[in-house]
Amino acid sequence: MREFNVSLLGKWCWRLLVDKGSMLYRVFVARYGEEDERLAVGGRSVSSWWKEVASIRDGLGEVGEGWFRDNVERKVGDGIDTSFWLDPWVGDAPLCVRYGRVFDLAVNKSISVADMCVLGWEEGGRRGSGVEGCGPGRRSC
Repeated sequence: MREFNVSLLGKWCWRLLVDKGSMLYRVFVARYGEEDERLAVGGRSVSSWWKEVASIRDGLGEVGEGWFRDNVERKVGDGIDTSFWLDPWVGDAPLCVRYGRVFDLAVNKSISVADMCVLGWEEGGRRGSGVEGCGPGRRSC
């Protein structure tokens, strides 16, 4: 029975991950807040349901630690909804973890992949004109 409940909570994790414009997501932002483009765990009074959803999302808890993160793959697409520093879009770890010293120097720690491409950072780590890079209306990174 526990596995069934955890799988249903995983479904809520997925829904909150892919539909940030939904009414449910906006209600959660109003209730718990948002940190680094993710729903915060804390807030005024945290429900046990939300604690469980957040623990599955963050890879914590008793049942199958990390199973949600290990089985969900992020596709960057145009990069608008992907955080350059905070989302694990290149490899298994976010760039803020892999390049902590550079992240500490970054002025905008919540910039998206699309915005970085507009600034001129192209695929492969080269700095270019940004015209042929990714972003709205351009090829995806």
